[in-house]
Amino acid sequence: MDFLTNLINGISLGSIYAIIALGYTMVYGIAKMLNFAHGDVIMVGAYICFCAMGYLGLSPILAVLLSIVGCTVLGIVIERLAYKPLRNAPSLDVLITAIGVSYFLENAALLIWKSDPKSFTSVVDLPSLSLFDGQLVISGVTMVTVLACVVIMIALTTFTTKSKQGKAMRACSEDQGAARLMGINVDSTISLTFAIGSGLAAIAGVLLCSAYPTLTPTTGLMPGIKAFVAAVLGGIGSIPGAVLGGVLLGIIEIFAKAYIGTQMSDAVVFAVLIIALLIKPSGLLGKQIKEKV
Repeated sequence: MDFLTNLINGISLGSIYAIIALGYTMVYGIAKMLNFAHGDVIMVGAYICFCAMGYLGLSPILAVLLSIVGCTVLGIVIERLAYKPLRNAPSLDVLITAIGVSYFLENAALLIWKSDPKSFTSVVDLPSLSLFDGQLVISGVTMVTVLACVVIMIALTTFTTKSKQGKAMRACSEDQGAARLMGINVDSTISLTFAIGSGLAAIAGVLLCSAYPTLTPTTGLMPGIKAFVAAVLGGIGSIPGAVLGGVLLGIIEIFAKAYIGTQMSDAVVFAVLIIALLIKPSGLLGKQIKEKV
């Protein structure tokens, strides 16, 4: 039963990574940039939910909705103020700006909420599922996390393939110049992408802190980095790839903690990234694009 328990825990953790990776992969797929402040948006979303339940006395559902709205607005503001002026700038400039935004959010959180860890109350109030005469127990948070990941993947895939805005995103992903000539508002499309990605970050932050109930200004830092690894592993720019990469990375991390050691688990995660880049740089489900020089 230890194997099944570790597998379920890995899928649960991987589902959180997958939701975060979806934000990375959407922004990169449309705007062709890496938003390294994404992990800090996760932290902000968790803090908004924490304050809404602890200080305002809102129900978990309203607190989660407020967190999603807050992070969505934050994502749009970050894109307009920090990234839009650098639309045609070199990639290094955008990368440095993203790191600067990340440090700004972390230090703002330190000033507002201080550095002491907060005890996060889970937003999931479902009973655990007991199987095999109690030998295998699946928590309510695990079931909700996996279900949320599947629903989000299906919803995003449907949105990008069926809706008008989703088709505009795909057009911008292929060629922003051609998309402009076809009458697509590229700036609004990129802002919408940031809004969706930041809303997903809020959901991931709430689920992460529900499963691991300790909240600090650096809560989203390591999960954000590992979710980026998951996006690269699955094929950055691919929605199913982000989910596949996230789940695989979560399983690898949990099994590494169980059979190798907690201190070595992070090393194993990043070793997976190196091996993936050496064997298949485009990722498991990513498309290999040939460029003429």
